[in-house]
Amino acid sequence: MTAQVSRPGTQKSRALLGQLSDMDLRLLRVFKAVVECGGMAAAELELNIGISTISRHIKDLETRLGLTLCRRGRAGFTLTPEGQGIYEETLRLLASVEAFRSSVDDIHRRMGGELHVAVFDKTATNPRARLGDAIARFCEAAPHVSLNLHVAAIGAVERGVMEGRFHVGIIPVHRSSRSLAYTELFDETMLLYCGARHPLFGKPTGKLSWSEIGAYPFAGLGYHSPNMELSHRARLARKATGFDQESIATLILSGQFLGFLPDHYAAYFENQGLMRAVEPRRFRYACRFVSLLRRSPEPSRVALLFQQCLQEAHGKA
Repeated sequence: MTAQVSRPGTQKSRALLGQLSDMDLRLLRVFKAVVECGGMAAAELELNIGISTISRHIKDLETRLGLTLCRRGRAGFTLTPEGQGIYEETLRLLASVEAFRSSVDDIHRRMGGELHVAVFDKTATNPRARLGDAIARFCEAAPHVSLNLHVAAIGAVERGVMEGRFHVGIIPVHRSSRSLAYTELFDETMLLYCGARHPLFGKPTGKLSWSEIGAYPFAGLGYHSPNMELSHRARLARKATGFDQESIATLILSGQFLGFLPDHYAAYFENQGLMRAVEPRRFRYACRFVSLLRRSPEPSRVALLFQQCLQEAHGKA
């Protein structure tokens, strides 16, 4: 018989987590909330439990996993590299648990569980976006489903739907993926704006060309989007980057940059005299918004119902 010799550190490096229990899932949900809230103190309201209990849960999870997940102290809350990995795996695990729950609901032929919908920002002020109507239809048809609405960047919505963290996504069209099914919903008009302190604010702009506009500093979105595609095509001089419409509006309001915003969102700032559209008949583009569903595995009945409500609300059924 050959003796088996354990190398130093082998036992310590093995995962300590055996069978996954309900308590493990609870600890992982607490950990997820702490990460997304940015710390234990901020997670108190989200979880409705005291910070000492949250701290104990995180410590218990670290013991179960044999890993240090985060650093907490006067410097603030930060994830360790191992904690970041566990957070990403937690998102996948909880999405799978929810998918299983939805499948069981399907077997029972009832609508239950949770639905996570992710939307690109600043759609609420768009009169063409009938999301409120779609939500009302859905809630009437599936009153026992807990609806969770997220606002995220385009790429985050796409990844979330692909990974199963979001069941339905709503974004502007900018590319296509064979992993996703797209349905057209509504559109919006994007206009070029300058702030009240910008050199173009008080000047006639009817004869400006795209090349002349390119001489002014431009603020654009920092990820693949219709905004980025147009700025590259028109050779606009991007000198500032924002990651949502709110940040682009703030940069425009500084008076230092030109930038594109949805006309319905910018209307408030225009009415206050804080910004104006620069030759709106020329410097504009249209965005088409679509809903996203994951092709495989097949979406749950709840996700398909919400998709149907979206189509009916936008006259696409």
